[in-house]
Amino acid sequence: MSAIPDPIQLELFINRFRAVVEEMGTLLQRTAFSVNVKERFDFSCGLLNGRGELVVNAPHIPVHLGGLGVCGRAVAEELPLEDGDVALTNHPAFGGSHLPDISLIAPVFYAGKRIGFVINRAHHAELGGKRPGSMPPDALNLAEEGVVVPPMYLVLKGKAQWTKIRKHLLSGPFPTRSINENLADINAALASLMAGKRALQNLCTQFGPETVSYYMEALYHHAAARIAQRFTDLGQGSRSATEFLDDGHRICVRIGLIVDEGRPLLEVDFAGTSAVHPANFNATPAIIHSALMYVLRLLLDEPLPLNEGLLRDVKLLLPPSFLNPLFPEDPAQCPAVVAGNTETSQRVVDTLLKAFGVAGCSQGTMNNLLFGDETFGYYETIGGGAGATPGAHGASGVQVHMTNTHMTDPEVMELRYPVRVHEWALRSGSGGNGRRKGGDGLIRELAFLKPLSVTFIGQHRNEKPYGVHGGASGASGIQTLIRTDGTRTLLPGVATVEVQAGDVLRVETPGGGGWGPPFKIKY
Repeated sequence: MSAIPDPIQLELFINRFRAVVEEMGTLLQRTAFSVNVKERFDFSCGLLNGRGELVVNAPHIPVHLGGLGVCGRAVAEELPLEDGDVALTNHPAFGGSHLPDISLIAPVFYAGKRIGFVINRAHHAELGGKRPGSMPPDALNLAEEGVVVPPMYLVLKGKAQWTKIRKHLLSGPFPTRSINENLADINAALASLMAGKRALQNLCTQFGPETVSYYMEALYHHAAARIAQRFTDLGQGSRSATEFLDDGHRICVRIGLIVDEGRPLLEVDFAGTSAVHPANFNATPAIIHSALMYVLRLLLDEPLPLNEGLLRDVKLLLPPSFLNPLFPEDPAQCPAVVAGNTETSQRVVDTLLKAFGVAGCSQGTMNNLLFGDETFGYYETIGGGAGATPGAHGASGVQVHMTNTHMTDPEVMELRYPVRVHEWALRSGSGGNGRRKGGDGLIRELAFLKPLSVTFIGQHRNEKPYGVHGGASGASGIQTLIRTDGTRTLLPGVATVEVQAGDVLRVETPGGGGWGPPFKIKY
């Protein structure tokens, strides 16, 4: 940009843009039907500029937010999006994360000119697949995980395409089990987009479309300039880190400053990462963008929204691996991805933070718990311990890094689903010791009131969350199935079981890693 924006006006427009996406999120949450959206807030909203780059986010789910621009651009390339059109998709090849996350994208025009896009993404607790809840741990390809939605028109030239959407969600080898709930939540997401579209157009009416576009661009370049200053603080040379999934799959990263055609860049290279995962821990480039953008945002001490300007001066090298698999046209030939979104994203953040050395490892998992039958599916993620930092102990019993959802209130959960909450407490002593202690994990104990299919997908069951600079590791997670006859069975970190009325599942989530050696008390 040629002119330096007035900092006061820039801050005002940041908050105006935030108001647009926060209004979108409030409307989506209030008008949705599902517990997953209404109670757990498992959704995200963003504003993209005219090039389809993320400008502003609401404070929603980091694993969604950083990939919204990737998704918006991919869909806009696939489908012509004109005034009055709305597209939807969940396909990983088009910037999707995993199949339960359905994204809606709409262009925003003012006086015949496209100003930007509004976009949201919401997790549907049931969208087909081999098992209720659409996160089958034994899925070997994308088709087995649920209904695959390539970019489609939800609204074409102002006319809604509900019949086509319903037909598609009920098609394929594993159709959705909750079509009415799906359509109700998509309708809420559509209302959210329309609210965001009107709000952005109102800004154009109030300040002029040129001014609105100018401050979108100014925010993008402001974020780029701020992180570029931070890059210079990293110094010369490179830093690297390696982390492992519980099954041994390796994530490698090397980070260093380079000069490319006279332009200083931060190169982030994932060479050495393991090949395509045989199960469902494969991630997508959109997920890696989300993880990288999130970590770069952590390096700043300024309250900027997540913004793709953070990646302007980053050269991302993502060779073929389980972080960047190929997606053929046939879903049955595509790799499975559902845990790549929830689990691999967390472990990528762990690896990046280890390379930067800024914090002990947090619980590094979302502790995905699903249960249901052929009539419904329920999904939740369970918090744990956060890693310690030089200035603070890690927080206990929180959602960390790439997830930011709420827990369903026990009263709502017990009213809507055949379960009882037996225990919901901190897991005392599970955080790693150190000068700054890692946060404690959680205990979640549920009793089931009828026969159900239960799935659990988590990490840091074998690999412990690391401590840094002499801090101790956090405790690894444990899950125990207690049958009605008192038999106790330790479940692996990825498991599916059939339960009967009276059976109990106890989940103990990981603690965070500590920072620095403990103080030595002299007497």
